[in-house]
Amino acid sequence: MNYYNEIKDTLVKNEVYKKVKDYSKNRSDLNAYFEVGRLIVEAQGGEARAKYGNRLIKEYSLKLTEELGRGYNVTNLKNMRQFYLRIKKGRTVCDQLQWSHYRYLLPIIDEQAFDYYVMITEMLNLSVRELRERIKSKEYERIGKNVNLENTKVNTLIKNPILIKVKNKNERLTEYALHQSILENMENFLKELGVGFAFIGSEIKIKMGDRYNYIDFLLFNVKYNCYVVIELKITEMKAEYIGQVTKYINYVDKHIKEMHNDKTVGVIICRKENKYVMEYCTNLNIFVSTYETI
Repeated sequence: MNYYNEIKDTLVKNEVYKKVKDYSKNRSDLNAYFEVGRLIVEAQGGEARAKYGNRLIKEYSLKLTEELGRGYNVTNLKNMRQFYLRIKKGRTVCDQLQWSHYRYLLPIIDEQAFDYYVMITEMLNLSVRELRERIKSKEYERIGKNVNLENTKVNTLIKNPILIKVKNKNERLTEYALHQSILENMENFLKELGVGFAFIGSEIKIKMGDRYNYIDFLLFNVKYNCYVVIELKITEMKAEYIGQVTKYINYVDKHIKEMHNDKTVGVIICRKENKYVMEYCTNLNIFVSTYETI
Protein backbone atom coordinates (compact mmCIF):
# COMPACT_ATOMS: atom_id res chain seq x y z
CA MET A 1 0.00 0.00 0.00
CA ASN A 2 1.33 3.44 -0.94
CA TYR A 3 0.60 5.36 2.29
CA TYR A 4 1.90 8.66 0.96
CA ASN A 5 -0.50 8.67 -1.98
CA GLU A 6 -3.40 7.75 0.34
CA ILE A 7 -2.51 10.64 2.64
CA LYS A 8 -2.15 13.06 -0.27
CA ASP A 9 -5.50 11.98 -1.77
CA THR A 10 -7.24 12.40 1.60
CA LEU A 11 -5.91 15.95 2.00
CA VAL A 12 -6.72 16.92 -1.60
CA LYS A 13 -10.30 15.63 -1.24
CA ASN A 14 -10.66 17.59 2.00
CA GLU A 15 -9.56 20.84 0.35
CA VAL A 16 -11.98 20.30 -2.54
CA TYR A 17 -14.85 19.40 -0.21
CA LYS A 18 -14.31 22.52 1.92
CA LYS A 19 -14.54 24.75 -1.14
CA VAL A 20 -17.76 23.10 -2.32
CA LYS A 21 -19.45 22.75 1.09
CA ASP A 22 -18.13 25.56 3.24
CA TYR A 23 -20.81 25.06 5.93
CA SER A 24 -19.37 21.68 6.99
CA LYS A 25 -15.68 22.29 6.41
CA ASN A 26 -14.85 21.86 10.11
CA ARG A 27 -16.16 18.28 10.17
CA SER A 28 -14.35 17.63 6.90
CA ASP A 29 -11.09 18.84 8.44
CA LEU A 30 -11.49 16.64 11.51
CA ASN A 31 -12.42 13.55 9.51
CA ALA A 32 -9.56 14.09 7.07
CA TYR A 33 -6.95 14.68 9.78
CA PHE A 34 -8.15 11.61 11.68
CA GLU A 35 -7.74 9.52 8.53
CA VAL A 36 -4.30 11.01 7.83
CA GLY A 37 -3.29 10.21 11.40
CA ARG A 38 -4.45 6.60 10.94
CA LEU A 39 -2.48 6.23 7.73
CA ILE A 40 0.66 7.68 9.30
CA VAL A 41 0.44 5.25 12.21
CA GLU A 42 0.00 2.30 9.85
CA ALA A 43 2.86 3.50 7.64
CA GLN A 44 5.09 3.67 10.70
CA GLY A 45 4.35 0.08 11.62
CA GLY A 46 1.52 0.46 14.14
CA GLU A 47 0.80 2.36 17.35
CA ALA A 48 3.67 0.86 19.36
CA ARG A 49 6.25 2.17 16.89
CA ALA A 50 4.45 5.34 15.73
CA LYS A 51 6.00 7.76 18.22
CA TYR A 52 9.49 6.78 17.08
CA GLY A 53 8.86 7.12 13.33
CA ASN A 54 9.51 10.82 12.89
CA ARG A 55 11.83 10.34 9.89
CA LEU A 56 8.86 9.19 7.78
CA ILE A 57 6.81 12.22 8.90
CA LYS A 58 9.63 14.54 7.82
CA GLU A 59 9.73 12.83 4.44
CA TYR A 60 5.96 13.13 3.99
CA SER A 61 5.99 16.74 5.14
CA LEU A 62 8.57 17.78 2.54
CA LYS A 63 6.67 16.08 -0.30
CA LEU A 64 3.23 17.37 0.78
CA THR A 65 4.52 20.93 1.16
CA GLU A 66 6.11 20.76 -2.28
CA GLU A 67 2.99 19.33 -3.95
CA LEU A 68 0.12 20.89 -1.95
CA GLY A 69 1.60 24.00 -0.36
CA ARG A 70 1.81 25.21 3.23
CA GLY A 71 -0.02 23.65 6.17
CA TYR A 72 1.57 20.22 6.26
CA ASN A 73 4.74 20.79 8.25
CA VAL A 74 6.16 18.19 10.63
CA THR A 75 4.31 19.61 13.65
CA ASN A 76 0.93 19.47 11.91
CA LEU A 77 1.44 15.89 10.75
CA LYS A 78 2.50 14.87 14.26
CA ASN A 79 -0.67 16.52 15.57
CA MET A 80 -2.76 14.50 13.11
CA ARG A 81 -1.06 11.32 14.29
CA GLN A 82 -1.70 12.22 17.92
CA PHE A 83 -5.30 13.17 17.09
CA TYR A 84 -5.92 9.70 15.68
CA LEU A 85 -4.30 7.98 18.66
CA ARG A 86 -6.46 10.00 21.07
CA ILE A 87 -9.78 9.62 19.27
CA LYS A 88 -9.39 5.92 18.48
CA LYS A 89 -9.64 5.15 22.22
CA GLY A 90 -13.43 5.02 22.09
CA ARG A 91 -13.95 8.78 21.73
CA THR A 92 -16.22 10.51 19.24
CA VAL A 93 -14.95 13.42 17.17
CA CYS A 94 -16.80 16.51 18.39
CA ASP A 95 -17.41 18.75 15.38
CA GLN A 96 -18.34 21.66 17.65
CA LEU A 97 -14.62 21.88 18.33
CA GLN A 98 -12.42 23.18 15.58
CA TRP A 99 -9.04 21.76 14.64
CA SER A 100 -7.46 24.74 16.43
CA HIS A 101 -9.16 23.59 19.67
CA TYR A 102 -7.83 20.08 19.28
CA ARG A 103 -4.32 21.28 18.51
CA TYR A 104 -4.31 23.07 21.83
CA LEU A 105 -5.72 20.02 23.67
CA LEU A 106 -3.43 17.36 22.21
CA PRO A 107 -0.41 18.10 24.47
CA ILE A 108 -2.55 17.32 27.57
CA ILE A 109 -1.31 13.94 28.77
CA ASP A 110 -4.01 13.18 31.35
CA GLU A 111 -6.83 11.41 29.48
CA GLN A 112 -9.56 12.56 31.89
CA ALA A 113 -8.34 16.15 31.72
CA PHE A 114 -8.47 15.93 27.92
CA ASP A 115 -12.07 14.63 28.08
CA TYR A 116 -13.05 17.34 30.56
CA TYR A 117 -11.82 20.19 28.37
CA VAL A 118 -13.51 18.70 25.29
CA MET A 119 -16.78 18.46 27.27
CA ILE A 120 -16.62 21.99 28.71
CA THR A 121 -15.65 23.48 25.32
CA GLU A 122 -18.62 21.81 23.67
CA MET A 123 -21.01 22.64 26.53
CA LEU A 124 -20.11 26.34 26.69
CA ASN A 125 -19.10 26.86 23.06
CA LEU A 126 -15.70 28.15 24.16
CA SER A 127 -13.40 29.99 21.80
CA VAL A 128 -9.78 28.86 21.58
CA ARG A 129 -8.77 31.83 23.74
CA GLU A 130 -11.34 30.95 26.41
CA LEU A 131 -10.22 27.32 26.36
CA ARG A 132 -6.59 28.40 26.71
CA GLU A 133 -7.44 30.53 29.75
CA ARG A 134 -9.20 27.62 31.45
CA ILE A 135 -6.29 25.28 30.86
CA LYS A 136 -3.83 27.92 32.08
CA SER A 137 -5.82 28.37 35.32
CA LYS A 138 -5.67 24.57 35.88
CA GLU A 139 -9.43 24.36 35.96
CA TYR A 140 -9.55 20.57 35.71
CA GLU A 141 -7.25 20.17 38.70
CA ARG A 142 -9.42 22.59 40.69
CA ILE A 143 -12.64 20.62 40.20
CA GLY A 144 -10.93 17.50 41.55
CA LYS A 145 -9.40 14.70 39.55
CA ASN A 146 -11.38 11.54 38.78
CA VAL A 147 -14.63 13.52 38.70
CA ASN A 148 -17.48 11.60 37.07
CA LEU A 149 -18.21 13.56 33.90
CA GLU A 150 -21.01 11.17 32.91
CA ASN A 151 -23.11 11.99 35.97
CA THR A 152 -22.54 15.62 36.89
CA LYS A 153 -24.31 17.40 39.76
CA VAL A 154 -24.57 21.07 40.61
CA ASN A 155 -21.34 20.91 42.63
CA THR A 156 -19.39 18.69 40.22
CA LEU A 157 -17.78 21.51 38.26
CA ILE A 158 -17.32 24.00 41.12
CA LYS A 159 -13.62 24.73 41.38
CA ASN A 160 -11.55 24.51 44.54
CA PRO A 161 -10.06 26.98 44.97
CA ILE A 162 -12.29 29.54 43.26
CA LEU A 163 -10.25 32.40 41.78
CA ILE A 164 -11.70 35.80 42.68
CA LYS A 165 -10.54 38.96 40.90
CA VAL A 166 -9.55 41.83 43.23
CA LYS A 167 -7.75 45.13 42.77
CA ASN A 168 -4.83 44.14 44.98
CA LYS A 169 -4.36 40.42 45.60
CA ASN A 170 -1.73 41.06 48.29
CA GLU A 171 -4.16 43.10 50.39
CA ARG A 172 -5.97 41.28 53.22
CA LEU A 173 -9.67 41.74 52.48
CA THR A 174 -12.64 42.17 54.75
CA GLU A 175 -15.80 40.23 53.92
CA TYR A 176 -17.33 43.45 52.64
CA ALA A 177 -14.36 44.12 50.33
CA LEU A 178 -14.45 40.54 49.05
CA HIS A 179 -18.18 40.85 48.46
CA GLN A 180 -17.69 44.07 46.49
CA SER A 181 -14.92 42.55 44.40
CA ILE A 182 -17.24 39.73 43.39
CA LEU A 183 -20.02 42.18 42.50
CA GLU A 184 -17.61 44.12 40.31
CA ASN A 185 -16.56 40.94 38.50
CA MET A 186 -19.80 38.94 38.68
CA GLU A 187 -19.51 37.42 35.22
CA ASN A 188 -16.07 36.02 36.04
CA PHE A 189 -17.32 34.73 39.41
CA LEU A 190 -20.23 32.85 37.81
CA LYS A 191 -17.87 31.22 35.32
CA GLU A 192 -15.57 30.19 38.15
CA LEU A 193 -18.44 28.53 39.98
CA GLY A 194 -19.21 26.23 37.08
CA VAL A 195 -21.92 25.71 34.48
CA GLY A 196 -25.37 27.29 34.37
CA PHE A 197 -25.17 29.80 37.22
CA ALA A 198 -27.22 33.00 36.98
CA PHE A 199 -27.18 35.97 39.36
CA ILE A 200 -30.39 36.68 41.30
CA GLY A 201 -29.21 39.21 43.89
CA SER A 202 -26.81 40.08 46.70
CA GLU A 203 -27.46 40.84 50.36
CA ILE A 204 -30.92 39.26 50.03
CA LYS A 205 -32.92 40.41 53.05
CA ILE A 206 -34.97 37.71 54.76
CA LYS A 207 -36.97 37.81 57.97
CA MET A 208 -36.79 34.88 60.36
CA GLY A 209 -38.98 35.46 63.40
CA ASP A 210 -38.39 39.02 64.52
CA ARG A 211 -34.87 39.22 63.13
CA TYR A 212 -33.54 40.05 59.67
CA ASN A 213 -30.77 38.07 58.00
CA TYR A 214 -28.91 38.67 54.75
CA ILE A 215 -27.91 36.03 52.18
CA ASP A 216 -24.60 37.07 50.64
CA PHE A 217 -25.55 35.95 47.13
CA LEU A 218 -28.56 34.16 45.75
CA LEU A 219 -28.03 32.45 42.40
CA PHE A 220 -30.03 30.12 40.22
CA ASN A 221 -28.58 27.23 38.26
CA VAL A 222 -30.49 26.78 35.01
CA LYS A 223 -28.82 23.46 34.19
CA TYR A 224 -29.80 21.82 37.47
CA ASN A 225 -33.00 23.84 38.07
CA CYS A 226 -32.23 24.94 41.60
CA TYR A 227 -31.52 28.03 43.68
CA VAL A 228 -28.02 28.35 45.11
CA VAL A 229 -27.20 30.17 48.34
CA ILE A 230 -23.64 31.53 48.49
CA GLU A 231 -22.11 32.45 51.84
CA LEU A 232 -18.71 34.20 51.97
CA LYS A 233 -16.26 33.77 54.84
CA ILE A 234 -12.71 35.12 55.09
CA THR A 235 -11.77 32.62 57.82
CA GLU A 236 -11.31 28.89 58.11
CA MET A 237 -14.44 26.79 57.76
CA LYS A 238 -16.38 26.61 61.06
CA ALA A 239 -19.24 24.39 62.23
CA GLU A 240 -21.58 27.33 62.81
CA TYR A 241 -21.42 28.24 59.12
CA ILE A 242 -23.25 25.01 58.30
CA GLY A 243 -26.13 25.96 60.59
CA GLN A 244 -26.30 29.44 59.09
CA VAL A 245 -26.45 28.17 55.50
CA THR A 246 -28.92 25.46 56.44
CA LYS A 247 -31.34 28.13 57.70
CA TYR A 248 -30.96 30.10 54.48
CA ILE A 249 -31.54 26.97 52.37
CA ASN A 250 -34.68 26.13 54.33
CA TYR A 251 -35.97 29.69 53.94
CA VAL A 252 -35.45 29.68 50.17
CA ASP A 253 -37.08 26.26 49.87
CA LYS A 254 -40.12 27.45 51.82
CA HIS A 255 -40.61 31.00 50.55
CA ILE A 256 -38.84 31.40 47.19
CA LYS A 257 -38.49 28.20 45.20
CA GLU A 258 -41.33 26.88 43.08
CA MET A 259 -42.74 23.36 43.17
CA HIS A 260 -40.96 22.42 39.93
CA ASN A 261 -37.55 23.55 41.20
CA ASP A 262 -35.14 21.09 42.76
CA LYS A 263 -33.98 21.54 46.34
CA THR A 264 -31.86 24.58 47.09
CA VAL A 265 -28.10 24.14 47.33
CA GLY A 266 -25.71 25.98 49.64
CA VAL A 267 -22.08 26.80 48.89
CA ILE A 268 -19.79 28.14 51.60
CA ILE A 269 -16.77 29.91 50.16
CA CYS A 270 -14.11 30.33 52.83
CA ARG A 271 -10.44 31.12 53.16
CA LYS A 272 -9.42 27.70 54.43
CA GLU A 273 -11.01 24.26 54.52
CA ASN A 274 -11.66 22.21 57.65
CA LYS A 275 -12.33 18.61 56.63
CA TYR A 276 -13.24 17.60 60.18
CA VAL A 277 -16.18 20.01 60.23
CA MET A 278 -17.56 18.71 56.94
CA GLU A 279 -17.30 15.10 58.11
CA TYR A 280 -20.24 15.79 60.43
CA CYS A 281 -22.35 17.74 57.94
CA THR A 282 -25.35 15.55 57.13
CA ASN A 283 -26.87 17.94 54.58
CA LEU A 284 -25.75 16.63 51.19
CA ASN A 285 -26.82 19.91 49.54
CA ILE A 286 -24.14 21.96 51.33
CA PHE A 287 -20.71 22.22 49.75
CA VAL A 288 -17.51 24.03 50.67
CA SER A 289 -14.87 25.60 48.47
CA THR A 290 -11.93 27.83 49.25
CA TYR A 291 -10.95 30.97 47.36
CA GLU A 292 -7.80 32.64 46.15
CA THR A 293 -7.50 36.23 45.00
CA ILE A 294 -5.96 37.10 41.65
